[in-house]
Amino acid sequence: MDIKSYKKDFDYSYTLGAFPSFELIKAMPEAVTEVFAHSSFTDMEKLQSLCAEKNVKLTVNDKIINKLSDKGNVYVIAVFEKYAQKLDNSKPHIVLVNPSDMGNMGTIIRTAVGFGIMDMAVIEPAADSFNPKTVRASMGSLFRIRHQKFSSFKEYADYTGVDLSDRNARRQIFTFMLNGENQLTVSSCPKPELFSLVFGNEATGLPNEFLDYGTSIIIPQSEYVDSLNLTIAAGVGMYMFTH
Repeated sequence: MDIKSYKKDFDYSYTLGAFPSFELIKAMPEAVTEVFAHSSFTDMEKLQSLCAEKNVKLTVNDKIINKLSDKGNVYVIAVFEKYAQKLDNSKPHIVLVNPSDMGNMGTIIRTAVGFGIMDMAVIEPAADSFNPKTVRASMGSLFRIRHQKFSSFKEYADYTGVDLSDRNARRQIFTFMLNGENQLTVSSCPKPELFSLVFGNEATGLPNEFLDYGTSIIIPQSEYVDSLNLTIAAGVGMYMFTH
């Protein structure tokens, strides 16, 4: 199999590293095309056993590992076909509006899975969720979460059937903004059964129009920083709404 360095328009992508590769094989073996391992990989028996169990092809190929790895500590690469998914409308969602950093996206995916939020909407333009850098930052959690792309936030709202002007709708929308109207604290955090937590771009946040969508939220912070890092804000929000 001739695997080239990743480009967004490819119909396949790949994991970089043993842990995300194991997660892919366990979670979505049907998407795996082939797994490559370096001859010096120390846990080869475990990998061989899992690949055999999931009926996944495993090849020892140092040349491909060296060609594709961007760091010297990559010993396993799993190639998979890109796939399309639909969000579960009966579950909470995290919504990322125009995220631009693949590392941040991957970290947020991992955090979401850690807090039990298994559905993520991505509003384009956005970072590539299938890029190996995103996959690696997620530590394979990408394969545990349902993720779906939308061309606009309105398209997402139409998909979920939510009325953005109705703050008492069954699915409640919470937009995280520096000029949000409601402070998020332990005592004030709402606990709706069905919710969408909406976060903006790393540099610009959410446009002011999002103040009119659902309930706007601000995370209290000291005067000495202009804003929290996106991954931190998302982590705080997800923790508060799920605990």
